[in-house]
Amino acid sequence: MPRLALYTFGVLKSPLADPAPLTREFYDIGEVVYQQISQQPGYLAHADAAGGSRGSHFDLDWGAWGEFAVPAWYGKGRTVETTALAATLSLWTDLRPAFDAIYTGLHREALNRRYDWFERTEQPGYVFWWVSDGVIPTWQDGVSRLEHLHDHGSAPHAFTFHRSFAPDGTPTRIKGIGPKSDQVR
Repeated sequence: MPRLALYTFGVLKSPLADPAPLTREFYDIGEVVYQQISQQPGYLAHADAAGGSRGSHFDLDWGAWGEFAVPAWYGKGRTVETTALAATLSLWTDLRPAFDAIYTGLHREALNRRYDWFERTEQPGYVFWWVSDGVIPTWQDGVSRLEHLHDHGSAPHAFTFHRSFAPDGTPTRIKGIGPKSDQVR
């Protein structure tokens, strides 16, 4: 049975190492959000650095999720002191459970404050695609799909909640899914 891969990417206004209250708040809330999301029905797994390591995303061992990668448009730092990004890579059973987890609870509260922490860009902030059972998507897969979404819009290869596709590539619509803000030009 196919599984749904989700890659998210955002450029932070300041580096993760910045001691400013907003940066600290984002970092602290992120850990709690991950804990809550991992308890949601339909959640399967997410990329996590080996041994729960902290540091620059670029230097960590991500195991089967592959070497950490970022979209070409990311132009900020790549060291512990300068990295200013937030990225996730996860697996889900289907769109509805992913939507319910993302747009409810603490994660929804965080989304409402995203512009306190993230730069506004013309780039999409997330992308979905289907993977075969047993396949672990890599960071590079996520970057490639996000860039494809930016360049070509939603397609079976890379899509959003608003314009989604079933595993067989046919367009699908789940009633009530997809705020208008997730549209890609």
